[in-house]
Amino acid sequence: MPNKLKVLFICTHNSARSQMAEGLANHYLGHKLEAYSAGTEATFVKPQAIKALADLGIDISHHRSKTVYEFENETFDYVITVCDHAKETCPFFPGGKNYVHKGFKDPSDVQGTEEEKLEAFRRSRDEIKEWLLEFFGK
Repeated sequence: MPNKLKVLFICTHNSARSQMAEGLANHYLGHKLEAYSAGTEATFVKPQAIKALADLGIDISHHRSKTVYEFENETFDYVITVCDHAKETCPFFPGGKNYVHKGFKDPSDVQGTEEEKLEAFRRSRDEIKEWLLEFFGK
């Protein structure tokens, strides 16, 4: 089998969209790629992101928020920014062979009840999953 593609998802805080993209990609496309995620700054993985993926049987509870500097000496077949701010603040990653930007709405911005917030994370999760499966072709 040929080598797997190595993919890095970048978002601002590495707390929601990039974490979900990493988990979804490794779960659904792990036969053809290895996914990682990082942020322009590190914070923490949002509990709603963990729950939204757990709903699909994907466990990212062991994930931690990382910065792009942890990967500065590595090469990636694809570097994918999943938020506009990350694209602006980190438009170039030295180890990237192909750069892709696909912005997704930040579910962390949603105000409301805990259930309304979780629903926003589920919507983002589903949009990311659909895009990943289309982009990398199942």
